[in-house]
Amino acid sequence: MLLSNLDLLATAPGGVMRLRELILTLAVQGKLVPQDPVDEPAGVLLQNIRAEKDQLIAEGKIKRDKPLAEIAEEEKPFELPVGWEWVRLGALLPFRIGKTPPSKDPQYWADSGHAWVSISDMNHFGEVFETGRKITHRGAEVFGYDPLPSGTLIMSFKLTIGKISVLRVPAYHNEAIVSFTPLRGTNSGFLKYMLPTVARTGVSKDALMGATLNTESLSNLVIALPPCIEQSRIVTRVEELMRLCNALEAKGQLEAAQHAQLVSTLLSTLTASTTPEELADNWQRVAQHFDLLLDRPEAIDALEQTLLQLAVRGMLVPQDRTDEPASALLQKIRAEKDRLIAAGQIKRDKPLPPITDEEKPFELPVGWEWGRVGDVVELLNGYAFKSEWFKPAGVRLLRNVNISHGHVDWSAPVMLDAVAAQSYEQFALRVGDIVLSLDRPIISTGLKYAVIRESDLPCLLLQRVARLTASACLSPEFLQLWLQSDLFVGTIDPGRSNGVPHISTKQVAGLAFALPPLAEQSRIVTRITALRRLCADLRQRLAERQSVQARLAEALVASVA
Repeated sequence: MLLSNLDLLATAPGGVMRLRELILTLAVQGKLVPQDPVDEPAGVLLQNIRAEKDQLIAEGKIKRDKPLAEIAEEEKPFELPVGWEWVRLGALLPFRIGKTPPSKDPQYWADSGHAWVSISDMNHFGEVFETGRKITHRGAEVFGYDPLPSGTLIMSFKLTIGKISVLRVPAYHNEAIVSFTPLRGTNSGFLKYMLPTVARTGVSKDALMGATLNTESLSNLVIALPPCIEQSRIVTRVEELMRLCNALEAKGQLEAAQHAQLVSTLLSTLTASTTPEELADNWQRVAQHFDLLLDRPEAIDALEQTLLQLAVRGMLVPQDRTDEPASALLQKIRAEKDRLIAAGQIKRDKPLPPITDEEKPFELPVGWEWGRVGDVVELLNGYAFKSEWFKPAGVRLLRNVNISHGHVDWSAPVMLDAVAAQSYEQFALRVGDIVLSLDRPIISTGLKYAVIRESDLPCLLLQRVARLTASACLSPEFLQLWLQSDLFVGTIDPGRSNGVPHISTKQVAGLAFALPPLAEQSRIVTRITALRRLCADLRQRLAERQSVQARLAEALVASVA
């Protein structure tokens, strides 16, 4: 049943990962391979292990283990297969918890010396050939024993529980890692697959950065132990199925890469269109393949970004020659600025350089005009309010950490005394203002900008956040489209200050901007809003389909397990 439904499991969200977990769960429950009644039962194996441990204790090689409680019926999570036995980890395997020599004392650390393993050196189900830090001979004396030999099984049990690796170099390890000494009759491969699964069922406690097992809870982990020969059969079967998972994962990654390339190629034919007629033809060809293209969220995201690019290039709606051209709008703005300068109401602005041909990424539609952002947008950087001015109550200060994708997040507010805030009225924000984070303006999930709502007020603009106020010739909604499009996101080049990507209002003001007639801006906004609603509907349908697929996969896993 498992193999016949691999496609369903592999293509479900997180399917291959869940398939790996299912394989390991079946393995440790004895459901992956059939039992053989001729195998020497695990009860005999436990007797041999006890005898070997007693011998090692007598020889002083390991410490005498503390007596462990009998395993209660409620601790047994499933019915044991024939020939298996319940046993606590402390009775099955000697284990050792590592140490960390004083980390800032140079006498314990060196560029060369004994390998010392931390969790960051480990790959789950992998091997450790090299470590980030080495300890000196003096550092090794802290441990009081020789380095663990190559081939030793180690597992994280603090903060990250169940990350397991095999040493391929003699090494010591830190106190967040436990090392195991397999005894005769315990298969290292079986332990490697079994221990992480069992460790995650142990009694753990919350720690600052994750969950933690301690020595007692490690010793008390309950393990279902198969006969020695069956352990080998389980390992062989697990490795066969893990190779199959690797192949499914590689196939999925290849398909995802090929799909992304296909989406990019087909959508690029839309953005390469030079006329509305050419776009219409290309759209018809691409639309025939939408069922193939739009079967994953990132493809819908790519389609939406393509639509944004087409919108701000004037390709989504036809031009109307009766619209007042953008050149006339720019002249009016210039005349109004000159009037205000002459009246002493604003300072004379520095002239921005003319747009060069190299800066023009496309041919302008009729009635459009090239300018710079600073020609049509007033940009204001926030004030450098000092942190010692912050109060527990008052007027909120808008910081870059408060800016999400399209809205303000006040979960971490800082405030200025309401009386003091009256002195900074020029930094007060209004409903509809567009604000842009100047630090980390573009992150993995998109552009950090927001539109101020009534519920955000009153608030003042803090430094490293810019207010963008559209002039009378520019629709604020069209400005938002441009900010979200690749003409801004793909053009702005953040510098770095103290390792943090940042931009300046001067950079933004100097960007080339294709200005449509004001009436056309309204038509573009209406059209793209409708198309983005379609994208949202596609995402919803896709999410519902994936949810159904995930529930089917869960039902399959439950029926097998």
